[in-house]
Amino acid sequence: MATEGSNLFFPVILLLPLLCLILKHLKPSTPPIPPGPFSWPILGNILQLGNRPHVVLTQFAQIYGPLFSLRLGTQLVVVGSSQAAAMEILKTHDRILSGRYVPHMAPTKSPELNKLSLGWIAECNDRWKYLRTICKTKLFSSKALESQACKREEKVMDMVGFIKKMERKKVKIRDVAMATVFNTLSRILVSRDLMSLDQENADGEMNSLLERILELASTPNISDFYPILAIFDLQGLQKKIMGLHERYFSICEAIVEERRQGKRGDASRKRDFLDTLIDNGSRNDQINVLLVELLSAGTDTSSTTIEWTMAELIKNPKCMKKVLEEIAMKVTQDIVLKESHIPQLTYLQACVKETLRLHPTGPFLLPHRAIDTCQVMNHTIPKNTQVLVNIWAIGRDPKYWEDPLVFKPERFINSNLDFKGNDFEFIPFGSGRRICPGLPMAIKQVPLIVASLIHFFDWSLPDGKDTTDLDMTEKYGLTLRMQQPLLLIPKVKRV
Repeated sequence: MATEGSNLFFPVILLLPLLCLILKHLKPSTPPIPPGPFSWPILGNILQLGNRPHVVLTQFAQIYGPLFSLRLGTQLVVVGSSQAAAMEILKTHDRILSGRYVPHMAPTKSPELNKLSLGWIAECNDRWKYLRTICKTKLFSSKALESQACKREEKVMDMVGFIKKMERKKVKIRDVAMATVFNTLSRILVSRDLMSLDQENADGEMNSLLERILELASTPNISDFYPILAIFDLQGLQKKIMGLHERYFSICEAIVEERRQGKRGDASRKRDFLDTLIDNGSRNDQINVLLVELLSAGTDTSSTTIEWTMAELIKNPKCMKKVLEEIAMKVTQDIVLKESHIPQLTYLQACVKETLRLHPTGPFLLPHRAIDTCQVMNHTIPKNTQVLVNIWAIGRDPKYWEDPLVFKPERFINSNLDFKGNDFEFIPFGSGRRICPGLPMAIKQVPLIVASLIHFFDWSLPDGKDTTDLDMTEKYGLTLRMQQPLLLIPKVKRV
């Protein structure tokens, strides 16, 4: 009997491994999260980032691959650093990865304000679609842009007039670019100038307010690494930035109330974006959030690109000479450079594109968030993971670019490569649902301002410095600025 029992038991033992193997294959396996550097308990990889995280994360990609993960405190972050990874994140899985990771310092972190936001709204819902649609049709459509051209030209000539008064004095390019872009936007949005070109001799409330907000928004916040601590606001950052935003909102609120009460000033004033929002029944808080986002985001990114473009042209005299020759050829008898000239200035446009490749204003774009778990490049991205696309790394990758660290605008001449979100080796404005809505306006405004600076003035570095002395070090923040602001001496060209 014992022998018979042993004989029956022996085949069962043999079948067990086979049964386990079958069950293993029948059970769906979940791919692992992307690989990444060793993560320390509690801190994660925070201490490794330093003050140039875009560079550090580029180095991580060279070690761990085009899609890797790290932990910042308790937060899981996945970073894509190749053309293929960018396409997977921003196109293939765009619906699931189009959520927005909202920093704790953003006023729109609050549920009440988040639903009113365009850029920071948590998900691409119906409210977001409405805001995108109204901005696209009333601000960024071909018809709208054509009607705004005179305002952009007028503000550029205001800038030129101001710089003429500064002849042979130091001009901070970023400041004049910021005031010009801001006033252009405010004219289009609310029909008035809100920032002074002459910051030294004006009260400069809006100038200093915007700079302080951007400075605070660029400060690493412990609440983003450990959300459980957000309620304590340990660094006091949220309290400070909310106070600044309240001042910002109050300025917009006064303008909105004045308009609602029918105090429109000049009866001949054309309708503007604010009129459209009021006519559509938007509340004051809705209007305030949208105006603040459009003014802040549009001004910071465009003025940063203008500064970098001027710096690269000063640093590369041969490129500057080609731009000068092109403008002289295309703008022969015209004293005032018009927006209609810009499409003819192909080399200048190539210089702007090359600047955006080397110095994208947002090296990671704005942070995305997985609204559900998904698989990307054979790895799992869990729900609520923060997702970044390192476009700074992609723009300098030798796989896609010959001599990637050299400023070479010629690479964009006779090239179909564009920045409208379809060529994933060059996406300075992003791609997919979250592509920058202001792209159509930016690609008109930035070249117009740069061309005007070059058309009306000869520029030199202060104190007799040589162009080789120009410091091109980057300063990481909300946007990727020059660490040392670009100071140049203008000399008026006599026509």
